[in-house]
Amino acid sequence: MALKADRSYNLNDTDISYFMNVTGERGGIVVHVTGGSGAAMDDADAVVRYPTGQAPSGTNPAGLLLCDVVSVDLTRQHLNFHKDEVQAGSKVTLLRRGVVVTDVIDTGSTPTIGQKAYYNTSGQFTATDAGSAPQVGRFLSTKDADGYAKVEVLIQ
Repeated sequence: MALKADRSYNLNDTDISYFMNVTGERGGIVVHVTGGSGAAMDDADAVVRYPTGQAPSGTNPAGLLLCDVVSVDLTRQHLNFHKDEVQAGSKVTLLRRGVVVTDVIDTGSTPTIGQKAYYNTSGQFTATDAGSAPQVGRFLSTKDADGYAKVEVLIQ
């Protein structure tokens, strides 16, 4: 799963207020875990994660994860800054509004141009509303041969 370099967003449309305590790959929708407000930059209760089996209707989308969250022994190796890696338990960058090209799309979903984008129980984009899931954007293309599609992210 990945994001391509073809992205369009302003820095004002990203959010660095939240921590992520588990590993995860960039390109999918993460949701709020705890009641932290994220108003204070060091609010340890402001945590996000992928939905991991939880119905989207019972979650609140926080944004699209723009960095890989890894768990590595930092005494033996360093983070790969070229892949925007951060250590689990650190702050993550979330996209709230912008355009990305991602392959984090449900394999059973065949989006069409202009179709509303939702997310499933794994944080993958899908064209199917699976039970009052919040809309998180719209598809600006169909999937290509490699499974990538251009998606406009619009998280309120």
